[in-house]
Amino acid sequence: MSFLHTNSIKNIHKLSIAPMMDCTDKHFRMIMRQISAKALLYTEMIVAQSLVYTNTKEKFLDFNNEEHPISIQFGGDDPKVLRVAAQMAQDWGYDEINFNVGCPSPRVCSGNFGASLMKDPEKVAKCVESLKNSCSLPITIKHRIGVDEYDSFSNLNNFVRHIANAGADRFTVHARKAILKGLNPKQNRTIPPLKYDVVKELKRLNPNLLIEINGGFSNIDESIEALNDFDGVMIGRAAYKHPLRWSEIDQKIYGLHKKSKSASNIIFSLIPYIEKHLSNGGKSWDICKHLINLVEGIPKAKIWRNHISAKSIKKELNIDYLLELTYRLKEIGY
Repeated sequence: MSFLHTNSIKNIHKLSIAPMMDCTDKHFRMIMRQISAKALLYTEMIVAQSLVYTNTKEKFLDFNNEEHPISIQFGGDDPKVLRVAAQMAQDWGYDEINFNVGCPSPRVCSGNFGASLMKDPEKVAKCVESLKNSCSLPITIKHRIGVDEYDSFSNLNNFVRHIANAGADRFTVHARKAILKGLNPKQNRTIPPLKYDVVKELKRLNPNLLIEINGGFSNIDESIEALNDFDGVMIGRAAYKHPLRWSEIDQKIYGLHKKSKSASNIIFSLIPYIEKHLSNGGKSWDICKHLINLVEGIPKAKIWRNHISAKSIKKELNIDYLLELTYRLKEIGY
């Protein structure tokens, strides 16, 4: 078998922020980019068919220039549709394309893509080949260690090797199996046990493949330890719910000599972006629903979040009020 080598992808992203539905929109990504200049950011999963056949492509594809490096994640199972979607992603300026074979949502699986595709490696290979042959971007894949009864290590190893031969440049492995019969997506993130040893064995047997691990990492120190065994670490809910916990990514993971930004400095730096969004008819809640997660673990943090939330939801939040509340954070060194 002619597996790819680690030099086949230009940039090895040591840490990435996982694609999460209803979370990793462009506003959240702008917040994370203030925290880290280096971490790879992902879009929410975009159904390729919806993108190709819509008249509002900008709604799916739009991102801010500051978000680079950024990967667009596609869900789908039709190589012809994925070919068109890949060309769009390249034309729009994305840095790479990720193919979703890990989402356990019933809505996704009923469309025969997401985690259910792990049962059909031939179809996944055709999809990856189509993506790979349609553009010059790196093509990566996110998947589980198994799905339902297809959960043996040999199945996983054969799946990865087959997809590697189809041209996948990196494998992001969520170290849990997906249980499509009986568990909802939230339960699938917690109930199936994490099995890091399975992914570690996968990497040991396939040393020339780029293998990134995902699932359960809650802080930078855990991520650094995981990098001893894997080529990258993908962080999900811990980054969304506790973004400031990751303020030293660039220093500790990438070796950059820079000062970490405080929550108040992050918000101050986003003021022009928020003003532009509001002037274009956007709602403050679009951004503030993510912004409030920056403030935690300090006196009256809940009160601060409640003030922002209430004003935003009622469409009464203006920049002056946001500045006033942010200066209060700065006064206590937060």
